[in-house]
Amino acid sequence: MSNARANTPKAEPVSEETYQSPISPGVSWYENSCGDRPRYPAIDDNVSCDVVIIGGGFCGLSAALELAKNGTNVVVLDGARFGDGASGRNGGQMGSGQRAGVLELEADLGFDRAKALWDMAEDAKRSLHETAAEHGYETDYLPGQLTPMHRKRYEAEAREEVEVLNERFGYSDIDYLDRDAMASALGSNHYFGGTRDSGTGHVHPMKIVIGLARAAAKCGAVLYENSAATKVALESGRIVVKTATGSVVADKCLLAVNGYHAAKLHPALDSHVMPIQSFIGATAPLGHNSPVLPGKEAVDDSRFVVRYFRRTADDRLLFGGREAYGKATPGDIERAIRRQITEIYPDLADVELTHAWGGNVAITMPRMPYVRELEPGLWTAGGFSGHGVMMAQYTGRLIAEQWLGNSDTIKLLQDLKVPTFPGGLAFRNPLKVLALTWYAMLDRI
Repeated sequence: MSNARANTPKAEPVSEETYQSPISPGVSWYENSCGDRPRYPAIDDNVSCDVVIIGGGFCGLSAALELAKNGTNVVVLDGARFGDGASGRNGGQMGSGQRAGVLELEADLGFDRAKALWDMAEDAKRSLHETAAEHGYETDYLPGQLTPMHRKRYEAEAREEVEVLNERFGYSDIDYLDRDAMASALGSNHYFGGTRDSGTGHVHPMKIVIGLARAAAKCGAVLYENSAATKVALESGRIVVKTATGSVVADKCLLAVNGYHAAKLHPALDSHVMPIQSFIGATAPLGHNSPVLPGKEAVDDSRFVVRYFRRTADDRLLFGGREAYGKATPGDIERAIRRQITEIYPDLADVELTHAWGGNVAITMPRMPYVRELEPGLWTAGGFSGHGVMMAQYTGRLIAEQWLGNSDTIKLLQDLKVPTFPGGLAFRNPLKVLALTWYAMLDRI
């Protein structure tokens, strides 16, 4: 059995044109605008290392980078290409805080823990920017996030959240916009009032995936694509990961597969983390003088099935919001996304959609991450519930720091109560469809 670091494979840059992910539908605008996207080889040997990471998205690559730059011999396995899952295909919105709001967290956990989780998320923002600057890759960051209310009855809670953040959580970058101010910021009068957060923004997620992978490889991590793990087992005190073309033996393992755990690598993933498909469309450039989002902020609205959209640096509208629980084709995605765009921006009814794509979002019951040591040396992190652009990267880093003995901050996420989904394996998916259909109906009333 060879040492992984001694046989580090080389990445080959390629130009993305019509590449189609085998695990996610449609060709994304991110793939066509990211520049050179290296290809990494598939594993073809039996190797040994200190840490093996399954999943080359934000969480896995961030952990690999932190470990490798501190001298750990680490291997990353991905079942497709880095970025083919949610990390390279998401809405690109960073957000502030956790997926659950501060009012909900304080009610459930008390002020001290809610404030600690808020501070963690603020540090996650800084970490995203600092990591990119340290390793010299672009994120295409644009500032600002709007959260408009699609029902007037939600305005009071939005005002309260702003007041609590300003006065008790020490966050002054968020304010409340009345209906007219929100209409001006959106370029649409579809919504009521809501919040504007100037302390966050949106990014190009595929460029971040590429940057993290390159940085990890440069620091000595060994990266393999198209190397799906088929089995994870503890043998003689070490962890053995099998693939179709090779294997890895390691002291520790991180399962960072999030919404792509079809291999049934551990029963805890299936019971605590559930994938839901979400879809995005990209328009042709609207022109510099378009009234749509004149400030180029990102938007996530108040629906349970969130509609999220943003204007890119080249003046496209990237619009997501349709969720589904079965398979979808790019044509299906385009029709559904166009209907939603037209509701908010009627003048865009005939706009050209140049791209339509989808991917899996991983949710948990409380919409907070599921971070656990499942067995000795075997960890998992996932279920970021649409809030993973900054939190998934930061969680990977925190797990690495805990393994290196540098920080135990990850315990704040480990201690969160994340119950299993009801219904057992046989009924979990039908119950998911029923529950989410119900909530989508509530969004309309």
